[in-house]
Amino acid sequence: MAIPFSTCPGLARLQGIAHGFFGRQGGVSTGLYESLNVGEGSGDRPDAIARNRSLVAATLGARHLLSCYQVHSASVVPVDAPWTDRPQADAMVTNRPGIGLCILTADCTPVLFADAEAGVIGAAHAGWKGALGGVLEATVSAMTKLGAERARIHAAIGPTIGQASYEVGPEFRDTFMTSQPGSEMLFRPGKGDRFQFDLPGFARQRLDTVGIGAVTDVGHDTCAIEAEYFSNRRRNHRGEADYGRNGSVILLRD
Repeated sequence: MAIPFSTCPGLARLQGIAHGFFGRQGGVSTGLYESLNVGEGSGDRPDAIARNRSLVAATLGARHLLSCYQVHSASVVPVDAPWTDRPQADAMVTNRPGIGLCILTADCTPVLFADAEAGVIGAAHAGWKGALGGVLEATVSAMTKLGAERARIHAAIGPTIGQASYEVGPEFRDTFMTSQPGSEMLFRPGKGDRFQFDLPGFARQRLDTVGIGAVTDVGHDTCAIEAEYFSNRRRNHRGEADYGRNGSVILLRD
């Protein structure tokens, strides 16, 4: 079964690295989770989730596909072997071939990292809380402990909610303005007292401060592109009971 996915040109050029941004197409789930739901924390049938994850792993050639129990933190887990119980964390790094690091999202920002020369990769789940808390910087630091060099690291911002789809209130903007000086440019006036927040722009802003070699953005709005991606914001608008998760995966080839 062919599984569609998107790639980032910057990462695709790197030798020894495989990656893919997987949306909702090509799997076996039904109903609200149709069809490639890879979220172990969703209410989907466990056998369907397992099959979907196997399809993703096979598509990229991963022997194992690992995801964390994501909690919007800045915690990073170094991975040297597969696990059975998911750790509570929002990022992973490894220098072991064949292990697919899989970030689960449904509007939050997935960021994949690679230093191909060092053979070190990372993956982070960066919602606004995690990004504000430093998960992206922590991922880069964890990669350097495995031998990566900041100037060689390429980061790819994957499918995430776009600014046109992300309406927030004035209290959200006030929190940001207090916690993140210089963030005025991330907010565009919306209807009434609302603002449109640029989440991928915020991820890029944070990444630009850590001295890595390159940052690229696939530019896909998960909330707006219904046929291709799951979206929690869209689910909330419709009052649906649950939602599937998109998978963003990176691995070192054997």
